[in-house]
Amino acid sequence: MTHKDALVQKAKDRSALIGVVGLGYVGLPLAVEMAEAGYRVLGFDVSERVVSLVNAGTSHVQDVPAARLKTLVDAGRVSATTDLSRMREPDCIAICVPTPLSKTRDPDVSYIVSATESVAKTLREGQAIVLESTTYPGTTRELMLPALSRTGLEVGKGFFLAFSPERVDPGNPRFNTRNTPKVLGGVTPACTEVVLALYAPAIETLVPVGSPEAAELVKLLENTFRSVNIGMVNEMAIICDKLGVDVWEVINAAATKPFGFMKFTPGPGVGGHCIPLDPHYLAWKMRTLNYKTRFIELAGEINAEMPEYWVGKVMDVLNDHTKAVRGSSVLILGVAYKKDIDDVRESPALDVIRLLERMGAKVSYHDPFIPRLQDDGIVLHSTPLTGDAVRAADCVVIVTDHSDVDYAMVAREARAVVDTRHVIADRVRQAD
Repeated sequence: MTHKDALVQKAKDRSALIGVVGLGYVGLPLAVEMAEAGYRVLGFDVSERVVSLVNAGTSHVQDVPAARLKTLVDAGRVSATTDLSRMREPDCIAICVPTPLSKTRDPDVSYIVSATESVAKTLREGQAIVLESTTYPGTTRELMLPALSRTGLEVGKGFFLAFSPERVDPGNPRFNTRNTPKVLGGVTPACTEVVLALYAPAIETLVPVGSPEAAELVKLLENTFRSVNIGMVNEMAIICDKLGVDVWEVINAAATKPFGFMKFTPGPGVGGHCIPLDPHYLAWKMRTLNYKTRFIELAGEINAEMPEYWVGKVMDVLNDHTKAVRGSSVLILGVAYKKDIDDVRESPALDVIRLLERMGAKVSYHDPFIPRLQDDGIVLHSTPLTGDAVRAADCVVIVTDHSDVDYAMVAREARAVVDTRHVIADRVRQAD
């Protein structure tokens, strides 16, 4: 029996051991889905804290309920370790490590390189390796394949290598790891066949493409599409402001067209690990090919400038009340990068806070999901959202439109409100 046939059979009878490298927002949900599909899962993480939490059945990821994880841990289907020498054990290893940008906005693939080196040290015949971390086109073939091939094993026969981009949307109540269609592309047809078989029990819909480069580019296209359209509608908000037109009225009216229009809404900027970062992977790759990605660059500039635009609105509101920013108390509502989650990565609220503090404002915040905020010089604690707290602020700035917030009270009690999400007007309209 070939290694390919053996792995396909292990997928059918669920005897394969699945390894997941990186037990964060992507890796832990994947580990849980694989375990619930009948596999045993061994998770790897460099954090002793994360490994200890997982082995205790305690989830540190909002989208994975602790009870769900504990059931799998107690049944022996999920375990975790910091011992990377154990990577020889799994039949399939999914790499779900971070891929940040450097200070110069270039891709930082050091985590992928480190994970690949760890896999290469223990690689044995018959293992499948799947990279899920978002990265630039060519990473799987140009960076991972040479390192793994140096072991002497042949890709597609001795080992199997593919790319399958994560599509995690934290806090989404409808779509999760299991029911979100999953794209994957192998280095060879045999690689694609093996990984399709291994993922099929855990994922409802699999979408094979012809190469890892195509799969890598799919993720970048998805989030570049969003970045460009958000940038366009953010610019439209500025245009409407200068023309004295309500941008939300314009957007809602345009959205009544049953074809040819997709609704995007403006806001304080973009956050999270995907939209602010992913387009830069593609832009960087194209710079190496002497091509300038003009849409990507422009959208990035517009979105990055939105915190400053909204701070300008705070200045205008305070000025209307004959107050300067310096010495004024500003209450920020919501610091997570989007509603109803506990993630502040790349959140525009961080830039809003920094700009206001730099101008001398006394800034506080309320966020039911983020009790403490610490980021590059910012150290704050969430204040309870009471009538007294709202009345004490010279201006309330709604940055993240969490669902469980009494916006009617805010509108009633606040001296002044800057609503970057149009949530108060939307709630009033829904009440009517």
